[in-house]
Amino acid sequence: MNDHGFHPDLAARMERSTGPELLSEPFGPPEPWELRIEDRAIEGPGGALRLRIYRPVRDAADRPCLVWLHGGAWVGGDLDMPEAHETSRGVAGRADAVVVSVEYRLCGENVHFPAPVDDVVTAYRWVREHAAELGVDPARVALGGASAGGNLAAGASLRLRDEGETPWQALLLYPLVHAPLPEPSDELAAALAKVPTALSFPAHLIDQVFAIYLDGAPVGTASPYAFPGHAEDLRGFPPTYLDNDEFDQLRGSGERFADQLRAAGVEVEQVTSPGVLHGHLNLVGLDVAHATLDRMAARLGLR
Repeated sequence: MNDHGFHPDLAARMERSTGPELLSEPFGPPEPWELRIEDRAIEGPGGALRLRIYRPVRDAADRPCLVWLHGGAWVGGDLDMPEAHETSRGVAGRADAVVVSVEYRLCGENVHFPAPVDDVVTAYRWVREHAAELGVDPARVALGGASAGGNLAAGASLRLRDEGETPWQALLLYPLVHAPLPEPSDELAAALAKVPTALSFPAHLIDQVFAIYLDGAPVGTASPYAFPGHAEDLRGFPPTYLDNDEFDQLRGSGERFADQLRAAGVEVEQVTSPGVLHGHLNLVGLDVAHATLDRMAARLGLR
């Protein structure tokens, strides 16, 4: 780490640029996992729902499974972005597990909450119903996601709990689960002050994506399935791995959610990934991203 606390590889790029383009190039080659990767469309609430299934080459039964959701502020992202594709490859390879990446509906003019959550619940139930075909243990299907995908994973987990189908685990990576965002702690505020403006989320942009997600409804009226950090009762939420980025405005939401879960008696493993900005799973080849994938795989190895 340098004097500012940023990862040295990020700091080196910041010396050359303070725009988003500094994160667009890989920090190293993709990992060489040998997997069977299959795209499949299933029937979803809004029509065809596309899944990308990652399976180890060796046939086996009763593997753990992660249903995975990329980020993108509910309005962007796809199955090809590193946070989806490289994360799915890395977890499946490390854990000898099946990963099912979900192309949930993105929000826009005609798509709003609860459509993406409906898609996630549909994908989760499909995986459990087709567990034998996929070589998956139906009792070990985890639900996880990053950023907006972490929000959807948490919201879907809460809904599934209420409907008697609590997932095995929740893996939440730098999630946004409160609206508005909690006020940052003094320590987080000091960290955020070091982040270049071009790499921060302006308040008006956060408000815009909230409005798109909720179709203009006030955040204070939103369902807890939209922002699970406002749920009145989190008892029975699945055991949770929660990983926040050190230099990230969303860290306050993830940290508060971890506290709320513990207060509700939920087992929580909480990590702050050091030296990185929001979205570190998109940083192909970065050692911090590899360390996160190691921890995610270890969670899938639990019994």
